[in-house]
Amino acid sequence: MNDIRPPESARWEWLEAKVRALMDRYAYRNLRTPIVEPTALFVRGLGEVTDIVEKEMYSFEDRLNGEQLTLRPESTAGVVRAVVEHAMLYDGGKRLYYMGPMFRHERPQRGRYRQFHQIGAEALGFAGAEADAELILLADALWKELGLTDVRLELNSLGQPQERKAHRAALISYLEAHVDQLDEEARRRLHSNPLRILDTKNPALQTLVEGAPKLLDYLGEDSLRHFETVKAILDANGVAWRINPRLVRGMDYYNLTVFEFVTDRLGSQGTICGGGRYDYLIEQVGGKAAPAVGWALGVERVLELVKEAGKDIPDLAADAYAVVTDTAFLPRVMGALQKLRAAGVSVQMHASAGDSMGSMKSQFKKADASGARYALVFGADEMARDAVLVKSLRDGSGHQVERSLADLSEWAATLQSSR
Repeated sequence: MNDIRPPESARWEWLEAKVRALMDRYAYRNLRTPIVEPTALFVRGLGEVTDIVEKEMYSFEDRLNGEQLTLRPESTAGVVRAVVEHAMLYDGGKRLYYMGPMFRHERPQRGRYRQFHQIGAEALGFAGAEADAELILLADALWKELGLTDVRLELNSLGQPQERKAHRAALISYLEAHVDQLDEEARRRLHSNPLRILDTKNPALQTLVEGAPKLLDYLGEDSLRHFETVKAILDANGVAWRINPRLVRGMDYYNLTVFEFVTDRLGSQGTICGGGRYDYLIEQVGGKAAPAVGWALGVERVLELVKEAGKDIPDLAADAYAVVTDTAFLPRVMGALQKLRAAGVSVQMHASAGDSMGSMKSQFKKADASGARYALVFGADEMARDAVLVKSLRDGSGHQVERSLADLSEWAATLQSSR
């Protein structure tokens, strides 16, 4: 687990602002759920025979009442719990999004920590394929907003339970015929969760998995129609995709459409966003049966990709830095700075050393190091004229102009950056 400090935190704020603006344009509304949920919620929702539940959850017993609790390893189950608990679908479907920390006890690697952060979007109460496509279009629009181009979309359909049941029987039969080639993990999952074997990262199993029965071959007419509609909408909107028959996702709650956005720029762990349809989870959690679809992206991984792509993040340094020659001027100076801030200007105040503001040279050195675009010089001469000297720090010109404090509201906007 790690701290996110300035200036790195500015990159997070930049991404979050992009997401909020985009979600607003798609009419998705923010939902905030607790970090801690009952352990049973995740066991029931994600599936007992999943890596997350078996190996990665941070679970503990509440010492006051003995309740089994878990730090959330993902947010979809919590979103569904909140929707059920508050009867949020009583007046129709809901489009929701979330941001926040998740927790999994896994091996830390590039862009992946044990406390990590996700941004997710969920459309609940919508059965049509257009909801699946809309969420994919939303994610694709985000990559464009962030200036990311090396991201590809992989699609698959897991069909419905009965179709998966027929495929499961064929898959088990196939794998049993090659049981001597399976590793220990695959053998353990052979009868409990054989679909997850298709997602193995073991190089020795890749040829075997490639030859396994494909779930797409077991889909019925309705499932195929749903999938074809998703693909047609993506095609009509210029979103490239490819079928990945081995794409099953890591949770048991998915059905029909599943998808991942993948990059080759981050090593072997290339998935930056994934999701799919989960039409049975709401009922599993105790609500009235309702369809749903959603995705989640890893914030650390997306920011790593933004950095890898060389994308410039807007400079979030202050617009101006106040240089003050005498502590006696502080009441008037800070009054002027408050008015500038109220007008939307970001101003950093120089900190005194008790009874002294320090030399002009040291203050200008700190002003330059702050990254501010302007220095606001409150010297004795300026104060006598109820004015301030505005000096450019970034364009190399050293241009300076005196401004009247009485007319502050008229020139404040000239200090603002375009961030």
